[in-house]
Amino acid sequence: MKKLKVTFLPYKKIVEVSPGTDILTAAVLGGIGITSSCAGEGVCGRCKVIIKEGNFETEPSGRISKEEKSKGYVLACRTTIHSDLTVKIPPASRLEKASILTEEAKESRLQGMYLPGVEIAGEVELLEERFFLRSPLSTKIFLKIPPPTLEDNISDLERVYREVRKKFDIPLLQTGLANVRKLGRLLRESNWEVTVTLGKRNGTTELVMIEPGDTSSRNFGVAVDIGTTTLVAQLVDLNSGKVISTKASFNPQATFGEDIITRIIVAEKEEGLERLHHVVVDTINELIFSMADANKTALNEITAVVCAGNTTMTHLLLRVDPSYLRREPYVPTANLMPVIRAAEVGIKVHPRGLLGTLPAPATFVGGDITAGILATGLDEEKQVSSLIDIGTNGEIVIGNKEWMVCCSASAGPAFEGSGVRCGVRAREGAIQKVKIAGTNIHLETIGNTPPVGICGSGYVDLISELFRNDIIDKAGALNPNSFRVRKGPEGLEFLVVEGAHTATGEDIVITQPDIENLIRSKGAIFTAFIILLEKVGLSREKVEKIYVAGGFGNYLDIDNAIFIGLLPDLPREKFQFVGNASLRGARLSLLSYPAYMKAREISSAMTYIDLATDPEYMDRFIASLFLPHTDTSLFPSIEKELSRTEN
Repeated sequence: MKKLKVTFLPYKKIVEVSPGTDILTAAVLGGIGITSSCAGEGVCGRCKVIIKEGNFETEPSGRISKEEKSKGYVLACRTTIHSDLTVKIPPASRLEKASILTEEAKESRLQGMYLPGVEIAGEVELLEERFFLRSPLSTKIFLKIPPPTLEDNISDLERVYREVRKKFDIPLLQTGLANVRKLGRLLRESNWEVTVTLGKRNGTTELVMIEPGDTSSRNFGVAVDIGTTTLVAQLVDLNSGKVISTKASFNPQATFGEDIITRIIVAEKEEGLERLHHVVVDTINELIFSMADANKTALNEITAVVCAGNTTMTHLLLRVDPSYLRREPYVPTANLMPVIRAAEVGIKVHPRGLLGTLPAPATFVGGDITAGILATGLDEEKQVSSLIDIGTNGEIVIGNKEWMVCCSASAGPAFEGSGVRCGVRAREGAIQKVKIAGTNIHLETIGNTPPVGICGSGYVDLISELFRNDIIDKAGALNPNSFRVRKGPEGLEFLVVEGAHTATGEDIVITQPDIENLIRSKGAIFTAFIILLEKVGLSREKVEKIYVAGGFGNYLDIDNAIFIGLLPDLPREKFQFVGNASLRGARLSLLSYPAYMKAREISSAMTYIDLATDPEYMDRFIASLFLPHTDTSLFPSIEKELSRTEN
C-alpha cells in the first residue's frame, strides 16, 4: 500500500502513514506531541490542528467554532489522511518541553526569575539528603586475581568470588551463564586483571558483568521519575554520588489520555499496552542518550536504573497488564516488582544493567509517594507530618516514625492544565501568577514569554483573586456585572488576556464550568486531608510539618492555596516545598541499596484508606465546594480576612 507523507509544522517533520490514518496517530508515530486528554475519542477538543494543504476527511465537532473552522482547524483525532498533508500544530495544542526548575529558581519564583530550559546542572537541594550508607544498586570493583597453580587450582569462577569476598562480606554470590561462558578466556587475555560489577538483586548479590582491565572509575546510573504528566531523569556518578545532569520531557502517554484511567482503557485495546509501554521507554531512552552524549558517557558505562512512578505508570513501564487496577476489587498485578535487567523492557544502557522500581503501597498510591517519603524522611520523624502531592490523584500521607496512613483523592487533572478551557501544563508561556488590583490584571508567565494558557498555580492565584475582588462569590459564581465578565459559548466567562496579547492569538479566559471544576478539585484534596486526620483521631493543629511535593508545588502560592480552601489553614512556616521528591527518592535508592530496601519497608508500613468506599467522604466533599469552605471555622485566618472585607 502506498504511504502518504504528513508534514508537521512548525517542526518540519515528515511522517509516513497509510491512507485513512488519523492525524493524532500519525503524530504519535512520529514522536510529535499533540495535547489530548480523551484518548482520541473527540470529546476533549484539545488536539486542534490546522490543515494547510492536502486531502482529508473530518468528523463534525462542537469543539470547533465557526471561526476556527474557517481558518482550517480540525480535531487531529477525528481527521483522517487521504493524500500528502501539511499540518500546523498551534501553540495551544503542542506538548512542549516541561519547565523544570532548580531549587534556586523556586526560591526566587516571586521575583519572576525562571530557568526556561530543561537542563539542570548542579541542582541545589532544598532538603538535606537523608543519610544512607553509600552502596549503589550496582558497584564496580577492580580485581588483580592470582593465576591458578597446581597448588591453588580452584575454578576460575571461584577464584573471582574469592577475591570479591576479600573486599566484601558476601556469603552468597551468583552470576549468569553468559558470564561463565566467557570467563576463562577473558581472565587470561586480560592478564588476570578485571573489573567486576556487583548488583543487588532481590536480596542476593549478583556478579552482573566482568570487563577486562580497570574500568571501575566509570560507573553511572540513572534515576527516573515517571510522572503521569512529566518524565524527569538524572545521570548520576555512582562512585561519587554526584548528579551530572538532569533532563525532562512530557510523558508522551498524555497523547493517549491525560489521566491514568483513560490510559488503562487504552491499554486494554489491541496493541494498546505495547504502544503505551514503548512511548514511555522511548522517551526515557531519549533522555538517557541526551545526558550521556552531552557528558561523554558511554551507554555501556550506565549499569543501573531506578524508576519511581504511580502504580499504573510502573505497570506500563514494565509492560504489565494494568486492567485490574480499575476493576473491583482494584488490585495491581504486583505492588513490589523484582529488580530485572533494564534490557528486558527496552531501556538501552549496559545490556546486563539493572532496573529497579520503587514499590507501591496501594493501587492508587504509588512508588512515587514511597520515594517522596524516603526523600523527606517523614517515616523517621517524631512529630506528625504530612506529604501532599497535588496532582490528578491528590495523594496524601500523614504520620511519623510510629505509623503512616495514606489515601488518594480523585482531584482530576484541572490543576495540571486539563479539563479547563485554557489550561496548559507548567511550560514556557504558561500563566503561573495572577494579581488583580482594581481593574488591572498583573500576570507572570514561565519564561516571561507571551501567554499560551494557564497552569495549575495560575489557576489557584486566579480563583483567589477573583474571590478577593468579589468577581466570584463563595460558591464560585461569576458576577455578571463585574469588569471583564462576559457571555461565552459555555455561559459566563472572565477575560484574563485578550488575544492580541497572547502567543496563540486567541483570548485566554476562565469559564464558569472551569471554576466549578477547579473548586471540585481543591475540595477533593482538602476533604481527603481532613478525613485522613479524623481517621487517626488528630486535629489539623497536631500536624507540625506539611511537605508539598510535585511540579505543582514549584510555583504554588501557599497563602492563595489556603485562601481558596485547597490546603489547610495552618501557620505558613509549617509548609515546605520539596520539589520533585519522587526523583530524589529514586536517586537515593540508586545510590544506596539500604535506601532501596528502606523504600520497601516504607511501602509495607503505610496503611491505605479507601475514600471511594467511605460513606462520609461524599458529604464532606460537597461541603467543601465553597470558597474556602461552607464551614469557615476550618479557616480562621481566612474568616478574619473576609470579615474585615465585609465590614
